Formats: sequence, structure tokens, C-alpha cells
Amino acid sequence: MEQPVIIQIQNIYYPILAIVGVPANLVTIITLAQGNCGLSKCITRYLVTMAAADLMVLIFEITLYVTKDVNFSYSFLKYTPVCSFNQVMMFISIDCSVWLTVAFTFDRFIAICHQSLQRIYCTEKTATVVTATVCLVCIIENIPISFIYEPREVIDNTPFSCKVKSSFYILTIWKAFLWLETILTPFAPFVLILLLNLLTIRHIIMANRVRSGLRKNADSHNHTDQEVENRRKSIILLLAISGCFLLLWTVNFIFFVLVQFTDIQFLTQNYNDPSTIAEQCGYMLRALSSCTNTFIYGISQRKFREELKSMIRYPKTAMYKIISSLHGKVMLLFKLSPSKGTDKCKVSRLFAGFFSLPRRTDLQRYHLHSNAKLFFSH
Repeated sequence: MEQPVIIQIQNIYYPILAIVGVPANLVTIITLAQGNCGLSKCITRYLVTMAAADLMVLIFEITLYVTKDVNFSYSFLKYTPVCSFNQVMMFISIDCSVWLTVAFTFDRFIAICHQSLQRIYCTEKTATVVTATVCLVCIIENIPISFIYEPREVIDNTPFSCKVKSSFYILTIWKAFLWLETILTPFAPFVLILLLNLLTIRHIIMANRVRSGLRKNADSHNHTDQEVENRRKSIILLLAISGCFLLLWTVNFIFFVLVQFTDIQFLTQNYNDPSTIAEQCGYMLRALSSCTNTFIYGISQRKFREELKSMIRYPKTAMYKIISSLHGKVMLLFKLSPSKGTDKCKVSRLFAGFFSLPRRTDLQRYHLHSNAKLFFSH
């Protein structure tokens, strides 16, 4: 029997999405983590964490859930405990991706509209606390999901696959949980991001009008206002990320609203029904939002493009830089210091022999291996 058209499209769409999105997010994390993209440490922390959350969405939702029947037809992923765990991780990843976008939007809202609070809130330390808190809350929120599944079938006393328990649709506590989940994702994030962006745009328009009036009064309109230019550049990244999120989540958001206030149901099997097609299209667009940020950075951030080009042209050099940038963290982890006889650049030299930067003589390689032994002896 021929599959419905929407399923045929998804069988092509989702694998391509994973093939493109997973490397794109990995490259984004590596590029931004080096800190050479001209962004503040606060913004970099948010963007790296968002890329990591998007990567998790592509792994747990697209690779291990949506395409598992095609790619892993007979594997351990079919076992009920693994299936249930993957479902939990999928929802955690989606919630983290969504709420980290909200956190980033709020951070930029404070930086642009409430500059008196910028020095207090828009810092790397605050960004670390906020991102960690968001991820922790998303984990705690989705723990109950692990209790709503049961084996779809049992073969030789081994539970396979998973399905939602019938009690989930009957018990009041699960109905309340479903309402809470629906409010937290996608209702609240969608509304918050839309509201924060509208307030930010309103503030920028008013501020630009005031500055234009002051410049005209000062007769200094013959040269570029650098502050307005900097504000324009800072808002491009915010509006591109949050605007793309709103655009790609709109269909999913509308469908969730219709489910709550009409007779439309989730995940019906009639793939010729317009509501089912709309639901599946919403999921496809939502998944696409996990791949778009890399391209947004490439288009809007010149230094990000330069770092990306450098990484593609000179992969060995890029890897050497990454290892060197991790040197301080490794030293802190092992509590090493130059005063204890360890070379300050030991970790960098330890791995540098694997890259042609530059070619080393046999004597230099001997000292490199000696340093490696000294490093691991501590």
C-alpha cells in the first residue's frame, strides 16, 4: 500500500534535516566557543547553549525518534525503557531550546531597553546561571513523562516499543499535567517572545526619533551616528533569531490552540485530513527551527563568517586553536600550575604534534612525548 504524500515527504525531509543540522550545530558550538566572533561573553554563552539544545533536538527527536523506524528498525532503541528515556530527552531538548530562546530574547530586551540594568544582568555569570536554571527546570518538568508510557508489546518477556497509558487520558492529574505542558510549551514562550520583540522594536523606534531630533538641532547630520549604527547591528541578531522562531512555530502554535478549543485531536492516523496534514507540517517547521540559527549567524555576523571560513579552509589550524583555548580549563581541572614544574603550554604542545603547525624534528617529538609523560604523571 502506498504511503500518504505527507509521510513520503517526511521520509526525505527529516533525514536531510539531520544530515545538515547536526554538523551545522556542532560547527556553531565550536566556532562560538572560541570567542573570536566579536560577540560579548554573555551573548556567546546564550548562543552556545542554544546551539547545544538544538543539537539535542536533532539527535533525540529527529534521529532517534522520527527516523528510528527507517534507520534503526531492529535495535535496542525498540526496548521500552530506551524508548521511554528517548521520549523524555526529546521533550527536555525541545523545552530547553524554546526557553533558552526566551532567555536570550529577555537578555537583549534588558540590554537595549533598560540600560541601567545592563551591567548587572547582562553578564557572563548571569547568563551561566540563567541557562543552567532553564535546563534544570526543563529536566524536572519533564520527569513525569517517563511514567506515562507502557510497552506496546511483550515478546519473550521483553517489553518492546512504548505507547501512552490509557489512564493518561482519564486521570485528572494527567489532564492537569497536559495543560501545564501545553501552557509552558508553546503558549507562554510564543507570547513572551512576541511581546518582548514588540517592546524592543518600539523602544528602538522611539530612541532613534529622539536621537534624530537632537542631531538635527546640533546640525551634525552630515556624519554617521555610531551609536545608532551599533544599536542597529545588535538588534539584527535578536530579531533574526526570535523572528525565525516565531515564524517556524506559528503553525504548531495555532494547531495547539485549535486542539484546546475545538474537536481536533493530536496524532490522528488519517493523513488525508487537512488538520492532520497541518499538524505534521507544524512539526516539520518546528524541527527546522533547530537548524536555522547557524545560517542566521553566517548571514548577520561578519566575524562568524570569517571564523567559519577559516575552520573550513584550515581544519588542522582550527583544531589546534580549539585545543589551545581549552588549555586553561584543563589546567584548572587537573589543578596544574607552572610553579609545580608544568609548562604553561604543555597541553597545547601535547596535542600539537598531530597537526602540521609546524613540522617537528625527531628531537622535538622526543621532548613532546616526555612532556606528555610528565603531564599524565601528575
